[in-house]
Formats: sequence, C-alpha cells, structure tokens
Amino acid sequence: MTASATSTAILVALEQAPEQEWLEHGRALALRADLAGALAVFSAAARRYPASGEVRVGLAGLHWQMQQQTQAEALLRDWLAQHPAHVAATFLLVRLLREQGRMQAAAQSMRQLFEHGPHDTDTVIQAVEMLDDYGRPQDAAVICEAELAAGSTDPRMHAYAGMLGIQLGEFERVRERYEFALAHSPVAVEWNIPIGLSGLQRYQDSSHPDFALFREVLNRPGLSDKTRITTLFALGKAHDDIADYAQAASYLREANTLAHAAGSWSRKQWNRSVEARLAAKPYPFTLPAPADWTPIFIVGVPRSGTTLLAELIARHPQVRNRGELGWLKALAQRLSLTTASQQDPYEQAAAIYAAQLRQDDGDAYWFIDKQPLNLLHVDLIMALWPNARIIHCQRHARDTALSLWSQSFHDQAHDYAYDFGDISALIRGCRRLAMHWSARYPEAFRTVHYEDLVTAPDDIVAALIDWLGLPAMSSSDPMQKPHGISTASAWQARQPVHTRSAGRWREYAAYLPELLRVPLP
Repeated sequence: MTASATSTAILVALEQAPEQEWLEHGRALALRADLAGALAVFSAAARRYPASGEVRVGLAGLHWQMQQQTQAEALLRDWLAQHPAHVAATFLLVRLLREQGRMQAAAQSMRQLFEHGPHDTDTVIQAVEMLDDYGRPQDAAVICEAELAAGSTDPRMHAYAGMLGIQLGEFERVRERYEFALAHSPVAVEWNIPIGLSGLQRYQDSSHPDFALFREVLNRPGLSDKTRITTLFALGKAHDDIADYAQAASYLREANTLAHAAGSWSRKQWNRSVEARLAAKPYPFTLPAPADWTPIFIVGVPRSGTTLLAELIARHPQVRNRGELGWLKALAQRLSLTTASQQDPYEQAAAIYAAQLRQDDGDAYWFIDKQPLNLLHVDLIMALWPNARIIHCQRHARDTALSLWSQSFHDQAHDYAYDFGDISALIRGCRRLAMHWSARYPEAFRTVHYEDLVTAPDDIVAALIDWLGLPAMSSSDPMQKPHGISTASAWQARQPVHTRSAGRWREYAAYLPELLRVPLP
C-alpha cells in the first residue's frame, strides 16, 4: 500500500473517532518521521474539531517542523486572536519567533498572554525562565513584578524577581525580593540567594547582616553541596570587600576544593582542542561579507574585562550588545560533521547566527557577541563573516586567575575556575590562540589590555570605535543604557571604571602560594 493510500485509510478509520484518538495517531506518525502523514491527520482533525486548541497547536508545530514557519505562525496568531490566553499556543509562537531572531516580537507575544487574565504560578515561572534564557530579562521582570503587584506571595516569584533585578541593576529591589523569599520559605537559601546578595554591593565592614546570614546558612542541617559551595563563595567575596584577605582566602579555598571535586572540566581535552585549532588550516572559502552590518566578537579568558569592554562600546547608539551568545559553539559542533567543500551548511549556519545576533529591536549596524571562548572559533568566524572584528581582552594572568578562582559559576563549562592548575592551562591556551589568530588575521584582530582599559577607558574606547569603523559619537547622541547582564560582572560592570583590581593578586600572594605558579604575562 502506498503512503498516500495508507494516509487515506487512516483518515477513513478516524472519521468517527474522538479527538484524542486523532491526536494520538497524528503524534505517532510524527514520531515515525512520517511528517506528511501526520500533517494530513492534523489538517483533517482541525476541520473536524475547529474549536480544539490542542489540534491547532499540533498542526502549527508540524508546519514548523517541516520548515513552513509562515504557515505555523499564521495558524498560531489566528488562534490567539480568538483565544489570547491560550498558554500552549503562546509558548509555541514564542519559540518559533525566537528561532527567527525576532526576540522583541517573542517577548511581546509572551507579555500579551499575561494581559488576558491570571495564570497559575508554574506557568508564570515557565514564561519568566523562557524570556530570561532568550536574553529578555526586562520583559521577564515586567511579568514577574505584575504578579507580585497583583498580590502573589509565592516565595519563588519573589526569588525570580530578585534574580532578574540583579541582571537589570536594580539592586535595592533585589534585596527586598530576596528577603521576602527567605522569610517565607525554609528552602529559599537553595535558590542562589546568598551568592546573589553578596554581589549587590561592596561591603564596608563585617557588621553588615549578610555576614551573619551567610554563616548561619552554612550551619543549617541538610544544606545541599551546591548551596554550601556558593555560600562559601559569598563569604569569601564579603571578606575580600573589607580587605580581610586571610579569611577570604580561607573561605574561597574551601569553596573551590568542594567545587573542583564535583567538577568535570578536562585539562587534557582543553589542550587537545587548542592544539587542533592551532594545527588547522584556514577554511578554503569565505562567504560574502554582509553589506549592512558588522559582527564584533569580544574574546579572551573570562574575567579579563570582556563584560566591561562590551558595555562601554555598546554605549554607542549604533551598537547592540547581545551578551554571551551560545550559538557559535553549537553551530561549530554541527558544522564539524560536514566538510568545508559543502558551503550550503555554512551559509545556513551564518544565517541562523545572524538572526540571533541582529534580532528585531532597532536599526543598529554593529552587534557584539562577548562569549569569551569564541576565541576557539576565530577561523570559522572569518570564514562566515570576513568583515568581522575580533577584540581580544588580556589581563595580568595572576589577576585573571584570582578573579576566576573567586567566582561561583553556574555553568559547568567554567569548572576549570576551581583549580589554579586548570586556570593556568586555560590562560596558556588562550594566549597561544590569540597570538595565532593575530598573526593570521592582523587586520581583523586587536588586543586590548585590561590595565590600559581601566586606566584610560575613554581613550581605549575611542580608538576601538575608530578601528571598528563606527561614526564618532557626538555629545547629542543618546547613550545606550546597560542592558541585562547575566554574568558574574552584573554589579561591577555598572560601577564607575576603576583600577582597584589591577595588581590585586599581590594582596593574596601570602595566603595563596599557588598564585605564584600562574604564568606571568
């Protein structure tokens, strides 16, 4: 029996079946990769059950899976025009828009869901997490704060509001939200609240109540290993603020010992990846350079000034800072399964990444991706976008090592940060890569030293703006405000530029002899 005959037979058999049976058959066909058959079933089901949101969402999902995004979006928008509070249709539309880089449209669609009646807390949290993952903390915060204004007393909602407040630089609100969560849930300390509180300010003395709170948390029975580690990092940071370096080193050593034991970073795998990049030949082709926009990649060892530099450059009205996108690494992994002689996959990858970088929120022409370890993918960058500009941030190795070792990272990709030997390997590899790329792409690659940046930020940024080909800023240009910052630099990057962190490693040399084994610049 042909595929067409099989589909016809299924449709005839389902003619008098209940809706659930139609859905089960359609989903089963989709799971077997018979998308045409599944589409036939869902299309017929939509005619049979025109009032079914589940059928409509399933049909839209199939169109999307078959790369028919226009039809999928039309189905969802038509349904939501009639049922604006439909959760599944909204979430599917938001995911569809995000794939196309239409982040503003995605955020608008999500916010509209909450303008049409209340939703349960789990739905609100799912929406907030999705928007946060998509780099839209402002929109996530609007939804969160609206729930609180409507009277929500769920501690989780307050904790999410606090987390978003950190990214947005609304630090006074953060403390209020976190204190509510701590007072109303015995497990709130497990929601990264101690480490969040520690980053809201620079402590002046040990009388601040956070010191007592952090110590009390460590004494709680049943505390998870993760929370113990992050709270030790919080205490280390607090004591560093008040220049109690001996106590700070003690807490940080305990935190790093525990975190390193649970980590998964492989020094051997890192060294192999560096050697592979150094040995690889340039791609045998370059795609045409975009005519109307320029990607800017800020790279280097994390904690070397990448966040600060990105924020300073992004004050220019024609620049957008997208933060640390993860798309290039994912696309590089996908492309590694193809051959460089096949250009179509590379063109598709360039288009996917461009959509995520450019987005739909204005008329900028320069776009920043400040994922530091895009340093591994400079050859790919230059093949996909020959007009790209790469700014390499370099900081004194021991200051960088200390800064990394002092941070609690949520991403396992940074598990190297808990051991000075691993940190040294990372720094050495990054230095070798930077020298390699600078020699291979001298016109596109420039190194900025952190110490120069914090000493003369205006001069450094002005020189970079000229090198990037940006028009000079005038006093009448509107200066871009800092966007949501989700890295460990959320507080520091919003403070006036200072030189206090240059040479900071010397304060710890007596307590951390391992620092002296970190390679000098």
